[in-house]
Amino acid sequence: MAMLDRLAGNRALKADLTTALRTDRLPHSLLLVGEPGCGAGFAARCLAADYLYPDGGAHAEAVLRGEDPESLTVRGEGASGQIRVERIREARDAIQRSALSSDARGRVLFLYGAQNLNGSSANALLKILEEPPEGVLFLLTASSAAAVLPTIRSRCSAYTVAPVPEPECADALRAAHGELSERQALDLAFLYEGHLGTCLRAVEEDAARASRAAARELARQASQQDTYRAAALLAGYEKDREGALAVLWQLGQSAGAALRRPGFDGLQPDTAARVLRAAEAADRALRANGNARLALTICAIDLTQGVQNP
Repeated sequence: MAMLDRLAGNRALKADLTTALRTDRLPHSLLLVGEPGCGAGFAARCLAADYLYPDGGAHAEAVLRGEDPESLTVRGEGASGQIRVERIREARDAIQRSALSSDARGRVLFLYGAQNLNGSSANALLKILEEPPEGVLFLLTASSAAAVLPTIRSRCSAYTVAPVPEPECADALRAAHGELSERQALDLAFLYEGHLGTCLRAVEEDAARASRAAARELARQASQQDTYRAAALLAGYEKDREGALAVLWQLGQSAGAALRRPGFDGLQPDTAARVLRAAEAADRALRANGNARLALTICAIDLTQGVQNP
């Protein structure tokens, strides 16, 4: 079975890429575009595994885990996620210096978050894309094609990785985590709108589970108009801006789900609309480096009582 078959949904995408591989017409540079959590990075690794090791096996599995020696990876750094020109130059030098393994068909350079290339790093990458080394496949991912610099976008064949239909997303979740009930899997697929990667993180990662639990508790407090408990919970994040942002994002997801399905996480539409406004306002304040204590205190009031002076 091809590794691309492991990618949930996206049947047209998988068919196109599989045909390109089988007919030896795969472009040397591809841009896989998908919203965070859709699986663009996983799709890139599946494609790389099929390109490098058409017969599958242990090496192909290593590509999926990001451990194969024929795969080089470039990611952004710091809070901004910007990709520095030094990282591109290092990857270029590594490609040119290293000898190709006898087991692999070629070599792959992954570049995650191509929207975070700046002018210098994009120019350095452009030099490689215009004169690619023999056998090297460039796989770029981005949250939006429009956010990628035109000079890079024009050198790549772009493909979209879409969210998975919710029933199929739930099935994939239960296949990966048999302990989930059908209802739990369907609720996660609904909550995250078929973003399978986000669903998996919500099950597998401690931080994601914690932020989801905090958001559900805040939703309960919003329904009960319990300002004191909401403020006490949010006060625990005053010195953890990233943690606060994660909880606010999860809270916004809960509110959005309740607007689509009244009663989700105990929220009715009027309360859900209030929660969504409060979470978005607090998120904006924190991202603007506002006073965290003030932003979260106001958020607790707005969650439970509504905005008094719109």
